[in-house]
Order: sequence, then C-alpha cells, then structure tokens
Amino acid sequence: MADGEVFVIDRVLTRPGQARLFVDRYLAEYAPGARERGMALQSVLVSPPIWFDDQSNTVTVTWSLPSPLAWWQMTWKGRPDPGLGQWWSEIEELVVERTRSVAAAAADVDALCVPGA
Repeated sequence: MADGEVFVIDRVLTRPGQARLFVDRYLAEYAPGARERGMALQSVLVSPPIWFDDQSNTVTVTWSLPSPLAWWQMTWKGRPDPGLGQWWSEIEELVVERTRSVAAAAADVDALCVPGA
C-alpha cells in the first residue's frame, strides 16, 4: 500500500451554547481512545471563533494517520467498539449534526490510487 498521510476530519454543528462543553468532552472523553487507535490530533477549530450562548458553532477536528494502512487499522479497531456509538449517544444533547470525512494531500493522491501499491 502506498505511503501518504491520511486525515480524518470530524465536523460537528453544536446546539446553541454547547460548543465549549462539546470540545471539552470530545478532548477528555473521545480523544484518548482515538489516540489509542493510532490517530494524532492536528487541530480543533471553532467557527465562528466565539463561544456563543445562544447560537450554534461548528467544531472541526482534524486527526492524522501516517498511511492508508494505519487508517484501515484504526477503522478496524473502532467499528466493533460499542463504546464509540454509546459515547456519541451520550452527548446527543450537545450536537445538531456531525459528519466525518477522510482526505489526503493533493500531492499524495496519485500515489495512493496506484493499484497494488
């Protein structure tokens, strides 16, 4: 499998006034397990950059893994873990919606697409 860093991007639209609490809980409760699955935290961004009391914020968390193989290994560790789904259920009152995407640097995409590499 080709080398090339893989990024996992979580975007969470928080309920009004809940962004700070969401970030605190994400970092305290979710992040340790993510690190155990091989993910390295790159950034936690809050948009707009103000803790609203009466409006939603979008929190964008970027993780990295050193290769596609590391991403697959992380995925295989996380999918059968019932604790992940339970955690997201427990913080449901803080979240309007969430998405996860996976990306790579544009310069790495050609090498990552080589069959059998």
